[in-house]
Amino acid sequence: MQYRRLGKTSLMVSEIGFGGEWLERHPEEESIALIRYAHEKGINIIDCWMADPKSRDIIGKAIADCRDEWFVQGHIGSTCQNGQYVRSRDLAVVKPAFEDLVQRIGGGYIDLGMIHYVDTQEDWDKAMNGPFIAYVHELHRKSRIRHIGLSTHNPRIAKMAAESGFIEMILFSINPAFDLHPATEDIDDLFVGYEQLNVDGIDPERAALYRLCEEKDVGITVMKGFFGGRLFDAKTSPFGAAFTAPQLIHYSLTRPAVASILCGYDTPEQVDQAVAYEAATDDERDYASVIAGAPLHAYTGQCTYCGHCKPCPMNIDIAMVNKFYDLAVQQETVPETVHEHYKSLNHTASACIGCHGCEARCPFGVKIAERMKKTAELFGV
Repeated sequence: MQYRRLGKTSLMVSEIGFGGEWLERHPEEESIALIRYAHEKGINIIDCWMADPKSRDIIGKAIADCRDEWFVQGHIGSTCQNGQYVRSRDLAVVKPAFEDLVQRIGGGYIDLGMIHYVDTQEDWDKAMNGPFIAYVHELHRKSRIRHIGLSTHNPRIAKMAAESGFIEMILFSINPAFDLHPATEDIDDLFVGYEQLNVDGIDPERAALYRLCEEKDVGITVMKGFFGGRLFDAKTSPFGAAFTAPQLIHYSLTRPAVASILCGYDTPEQVDQAVAYEAATDDERDYASVIAGAPLHAYTGQCTYCGHCKPCPMNIDIAMVNKFYDLAVQQETVPETVHEHYKSLNHTASACIGCHGCEARCPFGVKIAERMKKTAELFGV
């Protein structure tokens, strides 16, 4: 494993990191073992944006015996309210959520205290002017967080973060499709109008952001590097061409200021596939030839299972329902394993009341209510 300095934090993080988003989908002991396996392979940075107790407990238990060997990105403003994820700047819920995070992760501190998910100018202004940011600085002064970071999908917000002087690193969404698209406050827009993109190269504003971060020594860790797996299949890739994991990892790691790409894992085999990047040949890492020869296609309405559709008033795990639906429709008949896993969900698609609240929060313009109806019909429940 190769390690890179994460900007002015000076932390030496593994090039391949661990995105913890799906830990709660598996039995606790299985997920604990997966994190420990990743650590054996040299991975030492993990993101915990998740507010649910199970995910936080899994990470805490997995790293308990080697807490000082891990760097945890813990998000401030990601809260769990009535069993559902809610992004908030209200200290009445933000403070207890952070204290819960520290307690479950262990060690009494969080390495990288992330200002959670800021994508609009309005939210930036709200977060940066008032009690929320004062609380973040207080945590930093007291060493409850050792470094201040921020997560965003918007390069304009990321630029302001890099220029702030106190935000030391950024968690930013990077992949070849995102980088062709101009900045937007509504990331629904990221996947429409591909005929208007700068198809000759990266969007100038994004390129400028990466250069600025390099100049300001603001490190970047990468989320959504695989675009929820969509870039692995020519049928779902907005380029009309498929990429491999080494190509996408290399794409992210070749952006200026990037220190680590945080991949999602369900199995040890997937950890092995990501870590194999370190031994990949130049030809195996070559993403440029794919981009150069790929016809661009318009892209919208596809679920990447990011979870921002939460909370659901009926407590449907929308991302997982969508994932099972996508797995099912790729087959001539629904695989029995997929059918059984779907049926084991606490709330299936048939519980959807069509309120469309989730659609307003979806970053990618997915017609979720319509998909819930199709899923219920497909699985019969």
